[in-house]
Amino acid sequence: MAGVRVPSMAFVPAVAAGAALSRCSFTAAGASSRPFLSSAAPRRGLLRPSVPLAPPLARGLSMNAADAAAAVAGVASGARAGDGGAPGGAPGGTRVRFAPSPTGSLHVGGARTALFNYLLARKDGGAFIVRVEDTDVARSTRASEAEVLADLRWLGLEWDEGPEVGGDVGPYRQSERGELYKQLAARLVEEGKAYPCFCTEEELEAKRLAAEAEGRPPQYDGTWRDADAEVVAAKVAAGEPYTTRFRVPDGSRVVIDDAVRGEVAWDANSTVGDFILTRSSGVPVYNFCVAVDDATMGVSTVVRAEEHLTNTLRQVLILEALGFSPPTYAHVSLILGEDRSKLSKRHGATSVSQFREEGYLPEAMTNYLALLGWNDGSERELYTLPELVAAFDLSRVTKSPAVFDGDKLRWMNGQYLRALPEDRLRALTAEAWAAAGTLSDCDAESVAVAEATSLVRGSLELVKDAVAELDNALSYPLEVAIEAAADGTDGDGEAGVAALLAPDGGFDEVAAALLAAVDDGSFPAADDPAVHAPAWKAWVKATGKALGRKGARIFHPLRLALTGKMSGPDVGAVLRVLAAVDGSAPGAVSLEDRLATLRKVVATRAGQA
Repeated sequence: MAGVRVPSMAFVPAVAAGAALSRCSFTAAGASSRPFLSSAAPRRGLLRPSVPLAPPLARGLSMNAADAAAAVAGVASGARAGDGGAPGGAPGGTRVRFAPSPTGSLHVGGARTALFNYLLARKDGGAFIVRVEDTDVARSTRASEAEVLADLRWLGLEWDEGPEVGGDVGPYRQSERGELYKQLAARLVEEGKAYPCFCTEEELEAKRLAAEAEGRPPQYDGTWRDADAEVVAAKVAAGEPYTTRFRVPDGSRVVIDDAVRGEVAWDANSTVGDFILTRSSGVPVYNFCVAVDDATMGVSTVVRAEEHLTNTLRQVLILEALGFSPPTYAHVSLILGEDRSKLSKRHGATSVSQFREEGYLPEAMTNYLALLGWNDGSERELYTLPELVAAFDLSRVTKSPAVFDGDKLRWMNGQYLRALPEDRLRALTAEAWAAAGTLSDCDAESVAVAEATSLVRGSLELVKDAVAELDNALSYPLEVAIEAAADGTDGDGEAGVAALLAPDGGFDEVAAALLAAVDDGSFPAADDPAVHAPAWKAWVKATGKALGRKGARIFHPLRLALTGKMSGPDVGAVLRVLAAVDGSAPGAVSLEDRLATLRKVVATRAGQA
């Protein structure tokens, strides 16, 4: 829990100046006496605001002046917002938020933050809020917001309040909450907790350079902190532009009990000085918006990346100035690339949409992201989302940076992909084959897709692997393999090909028996998969017995003769796929064409002998 230790009680309503900083009681208008956390009393769990939450708004509407005024009036009065404490949740319930900026795709780091918040909310039976921080007008777009929300839904992280679903403490876009920020900033000025600053950019730059030259921290020097009220009023009346600065109390020390990092403390004066709340354009700065929104939305726990830790100082000061007890903070470690630098585009895919397009499953993504900085104390690696909810605990989140291992994610995705129900896997492979042009008939219910999916299932790690695996099975590089073996060219399986082509290797004998079976009609047809599977096994066994060959001495020559390769999926399964995709696979070498090539090879070798 966060707290501000100050020499006076200016930030704590209804407590006499000079009183001890401890857990106190605050009586709201029209409500019973309720405890709230004062500056120096850390604890975990839901931290109830000592002022009311924003009034409910119709879904999708911006906050107007009247709505904002009602909220500000409630803040000023210190009235409680009902007996439940946090809207939409039972007393003691957890309220968490994920607050993306819609300026691009959802990064895996942001996805992990959203996941941890989701797991915490579901574990505690609380509320998972999505709040869009879109005050960067130049870069924020609704298209980006829609992409982020789609990614969250793809991951299975449905939110209880936020865009598209509404809620009682909206709006849930910062761009629609401007009136609230404006009125609360004005209230802080009226109470002497903030003040107008008329310094120009040029003056501030000169002050910064002077501070650096003198070896001082480049902080605002307080030029307008204690300016004459009449001078300030005259400048405001004259329409001179100004920023609104927060008045950091002398001797302020902010201390938080971070759920991940432990106690973190700052000397506010030496760390930040008087900082800006609103720009000269009237646009509120990030930290002011975040503090106001966390408070008025009843957020009890803030789980976010450690890069936001430095923002906490300003946000806690603002919260205390507005009369709110700060939430519990949990700053999780960064995600690093395998070179131990911050994960970025140069490490490959970094956005959720990229991983989705590459063929990763949402189940694998949530499972893997959960393990980046968290574990349940066991050696277990695979969890469903409900199992993660049951196991998750902030106390098991580590401070150490997590390294993103693409190979581990790919392995994990393979585990999930191969375990999918048949109908879902068929739908995914059919989509991949249609997109690649591998199959022209990609009805997921067709025999072709069913047989092809069964063929590649065991070797898949990504959905897109199905394309290369099927392309490979449909090819027939027999002549290329024989030429490579004759040339002594190194390559996959070529040593084995050369051995089979030797006088006692068995290729010529087995190929001749195969062609004879085709000619006399005893070679099993693959038109009916159910009939072919046992018939193929019986034929192989009978042929091996007739030739006095068994095991690899029959299987390897047969594989080379029918697939042109020394390794791959089951040969019988390949034959069944060839029959099923006949006419619908542009790149396939049919069984008829394979046999024609085999006859030519056998005849050529016989002539050479």
